[in-house]
Amino acid sequence: MKTAVPFGHRATCVPVSLLAGCLLMGLGAVARAQPAPAPAAGTDAARDALKTQEGDVSQDKLLKDTLTSAEKAYSLLRTGQTAVTYDLNYSYIGSETINVKFTDSTLTLFDIQNTRAHTITNSFELDYGVLDNLTATATLPLISRYSQSNNFSGLSNGLGDIALGVRYQPFEQRRDSAIFTTTATLRLPTGRSPYTTIVGQNLATGSGNTALTLGVNASQVYDPVAVFGSLNFTGNLPARNLSQQRDGLTLTEVRPGSSIGFGLGFSYALSYKVSTTMSVQETVSARSRLKFADGTSSKTAMQTSGMLNLGLGLRVSPKTTLNFTAGVGLTADSPDFSLGMNMPLSF
Repeated sequence: MKTAVPFGHRATCVPVSLLAGCLLMGLGAVARAQPAPAPAAGTDAARDALKTQEGDVSQDKLLKDTLTSAEKAYSLLRTGQTAVTYDLNYSYIGSETINVKFTDSTLTLFDIQNTRAHTITNSFELDYGVLDNLTATATLPLISRYSQSNNFSGLSNGLGDIALGVRYQPFEQRRDSAIFTTTATLRLPTGRSPYTTIVGQNLATGSGNTALTLGVNASQVYDPVAVFGSLNFTGNLPARNLSQQRDGLTLTEVRPGSSIGFGLGFSYALSYKVSTTMSVQETVSARSRLKFADGTSSKTAMQTSGMLNLGLGLRVSPKTTLNFTAGVGLTADSPDFSLGMNMPLSF
C-alpha cells in the first residue's frame, strides 16, 4: 500500500500548536496496536477463545507528548492543570479457525469456525499536571461488541480495562532539538475476562490479567513537518484460579508472554487548519503458557502485530484540534480495519 504525501509546496509560518495536534494524532495511532497473547497452537482446548482481540481493551496512550507552545520549558501539562480527552474507536476483526483433533492417530474432529467481531470503544482520559514535567493519567474505556460465529451471534457491553499511568519529560524542550518523554502505564483487569466467558461467544471486554508497560518516545519539529518514534515493553502478570471448560479440559492458569513494540511516523501541516499524519507500528509478543487441571500444559505461538495508520487533523479553534485516524492491519495478528477519533473536552 503506497501513500503519496503532498510535499510539492512548503507551508510557511505554520503554528506550533497545529503541529502539536497532528503530532498527538500520530503518537496516539502509533500506540494503538498492542496485541494480546496469541491463540494456542496445536492444542484445540485453547486454540480460539484465548485469542484476546484488539478491541478488548482501550489502547493505552503511552506516547502523548504535545508541543503546546514554543515558550514553555516542558511540553506536558503545567503543574495543577487538568485535561480531559475523548477517544472513539471502531475495529473489525475477521478470522477463520480450523480445529483438528486426533485420537490414536485417527481424525476425530475437523471443524472450521468463522468469527467476525465489530468493536466500538469509548474512552475518557483524565490528565493532571503533577509537575511541569510530570503528568498523571487515568483512562476509562467503555466497550460494545457485536460478535458473529457459526454457533453464536450477540451483543456485549461493559467496562474495559482501566489504565493508570504517568508521563515524565526528563529534559527541557529547546528550539531545534528533539523532545523525549518516558511513560509507565498499569493496566488493571477490570473488564470481563476472556477466561471466564463462554468459549466461542467472544463476549470479553478486558484482557483478563494485569500488565505494566514502560515506554519512551521522541519527537522533532521541522516546520511544517513533525517526525516521531516510540519504543515500549509490556510485562504481564499471570491469570490464576481459572475454571474454564474447553473441549473436555479445564483451563486453570494462563501466563501471557511479554511483548515489545516500536513505531515511527510523521505529521505534515497542509495549512493553518489541516494536517495529515502517517505512522506504522509493530508489536511482537512472546509465547504464552497455558495450564490445565489434569496437570498438562502447552504454549501458544509467538504473535506479531503490525498496523499502518493514516490520519487527518482539523484545527477548529486555537486550542482544539479534532483528529481522525484510519488503520489497516499488516499482519494476520492485527485488526483488519480500524477507525478512530480523538478530541479534547472542555467543561
